[in-house]
Amino acid sequence: MTAPAPAAFPFSAVVGHQDMRLALLLTAVHPAIGGVLVRGEKGTAKSTVVRALAGLLPDRAVVTGCRFGCDPARADPHCPDGPHPSDAPSTGRASRLVELPVGATEDRLVGSLDLERALSEGVRAYQPGLLAAAHRGLLYVDEVNLLHDHLVDLLLDAAAMGRAHVERDGVSLSHAASFLLVGTMNPEEGELRPQLLDRFGLTVEVAAAREVDTRVEVVRRRLAYEADPVGFAGSWRAEEEALARRVAAARERLSGVSLPDPELRRIASVCAAFDVDGMRADLVTARTAVAHAAWRGADEVAEQDVRVAARLALPHRRRRDPFDEPGLDQDALERALEQARDTPPDAGPDPAGGSADQDVDPDGGGGSEVPGDSAGGGDSSGGTGTPAEPGDRDSAASDGPDDPPDGPGGGAAASTGQRPTGGGPAGDGASRPAPAPAPAFRARLLTVPGVGEGAPGRRSRARTPHGRVVRAAAATTTRAADLHLVATVLAAAPHQRARGRRGPGLRVLGEDLRHAVREGREGNLVLFVVDASGSMAARRRMAAVSGAVVSLLRDAYQRRDKVGLVSFRAGGAELLLPPTTSVPTAVTRLARLRTGGRTPLADGLLTARRVLEVERLRDPTRRPLLVLLTDGRATVPVRPGGDPVADSLRAAALLGAAGVATVVVDCEAGPVRLGMAAGVAAAAGAPLVTISELSADRVAGVVRATRAA
Repeated sequence: MTAPAPAAFPFSAVVGHQDMRLALLLTAVHPAIGGVLVRGEKGTAKSTVVRALAGLLPDRAVVTGCRFGCDPARADPHCPDGPHPSDAPSTGRASRLVELPVGATEDRLVGSLDLERALSEGVRAYQPGLLAAAHRGLLYVDEVNLLHDHLVDLLLDAAAMGRAHVERDGVSLSHAASFLLVGTMNPEEGELRPQLLDRFGLTVEVAAAREVDTRVEVVRRRLAYEADPVGFAGSWRAEEEALARRVAAARERLSGVSLPDPELRRIASVCAAFDVDGMRADLVTARTAVAHAAWRGADEVAEQDVRVAARLALPHRRRRDPFDEPGLDQDALERALEQARDTPPDAGPDPAGGSADQDVDPDGGGGSEVPGDSAGGGDSSGGTGTPAEPGDRDSAASDGPDDPPDGPGGGAAASTGQRPTGGGPAGDGASRPAPAPAPAFRARLLTVPGVGEGAPGRRSRARTPHGRVVRAAAATTTRAADLHLVATVLAAAPHQRARGRRGPGLRVLGEDLRHAVREGREGNLVLFVVDASGSMAARRRMAAVSGAVVSLLRDAYQRRDKVGLVSFRAGGAELLLPPTTSVPTAVTRLARLRTGGRTPLADGLLTARRVLEVERLRDPTRRPLLVLLTDGRATVPVRPGGDPVADSLRAAALLGAAGVATVVVDCEAGPVRLGMAAGVAAAAGAPLVTISELSADRVAGVVRATRAA
């Protein structure tokens, strides 16, 4: 006998996280807001709170027998199970919480052809997917930032149009797919695509409370729930029912809430002051303000409703760069509200009065009470350092001759061969911070040769479940999404007489099945190896190198790559950033780069080789691309007494022999050039490009990394 599912953790029993709970409740009141994105560190009850929300949603009346959950009062005229008559019988059911796994397939999301019935009965039997199940309910995506791009595209289409369209495997249909979209993510594991980020109406940041009393209460309630889920849920039933009644009352009151013109102008003024793109921010803020007024029982939107709405709707829309942290300066918001209050109706908003240049805790008060918060707040947002903006450059920087290496005699203290430990390489000497990066540019495409089998992305060619069909092959699965119908029919057709077929239909055996081999794009591991030694430390040159790395990192962000960062200087190499999908973190670490000292080029290449070997064991399907930025001058041998130039060439040859796709960026500048980077590139079997040739706007074509023949 199957044990009953344990009771969900009550929404009212959640401690703290006022903004997260308020945002979820407001979207439950007014689903047209567009959903909620919850960002925060691991272990902050993000999933627990979202799953608890389903218990507060009102029950739904659905047409009996309709697999798509049509509303009997407003049935979808194009429903695949319809058309439904106006007097169709109906049944009630609880609002659904449908979870979309990160590893879900496309046919699981939008539905698929019933392969067995299609081949045996010759009928187009369609099996609905998760989008159909989520209609008029809640669609929850945990770790939404890790969702594959092809699923993101389908989700965007459905969220934008309120319908899911299926055109595949001989099936052509559409069905209603209007749902409340809720996503949770840990920013450390990578950021969200801007297109999907903008689709979320509201966003909140959560972090574990630092107050001891709050943490004690969290643990106490969780242990009580784990010991007796049913009993714990029963002890909070009264609070849950009261909260559900308040949600239902707010939904009924919603249509009667008015949005006065002064408050509408206030919303437009605040959105203009924060320089958000498009008009979606204004619409979402207005809907949220109306929902908040209904939530607090008012019949008219007031300034306090606009304040709360802006705090929830604007943080993720004021980002001007993919590497900007979302956030909203509470003081800037108050200035924008005050500016809107003092601006006459015929005057436009003053953007200077409400600019937001820094990230702060978004939980900045708003007069909103969320029932059940008996243990105080715990929704303080943990901030991380903001990377230096490319535009923050020292205008007094000059492109003088290369800075001399640290130490007497043109170099740092002799290398001892020791591995660097602590905060920097051995023999750090008189190091100095790297200058601010030069202006970023649109980087040209660097790819790994051949065809991979790696993670979905947008860089190198790969065999993927999605993409253009390049050929058919013997089937290894019976999934309809993989079936190549034409090739299957062609394989079965010659054998119909021998199989005794008489009349219409087609007798198909397992040996006839063919699947489509598709080719798309994969994401790679892009490992940057940056020469930060004294020969590279001329201010303008290092700024150009940093600007090039930022440009390539932005390209890696857009192509869904994993990135790592190695620097070498002053006698040793340092892994500044282990391989990660959080590209913005790489930009932050790059801002901490220090320069000066001698040039341990061989050690930098060997360190990169070890990093790639370890990463190959962790993620064997993700192919690496090594980008080396150096002038090629080597002054530190691997072992005392060795030849630093010969050591660097041998280290580069090891990378080539291991099949590591490498691109060498020659950073040498000035009237006298030694061309030593060309020797490193030749040893690694890598193409040699200059920094200017990394710009897609300056050089036509594509640079392809090639391995040695």
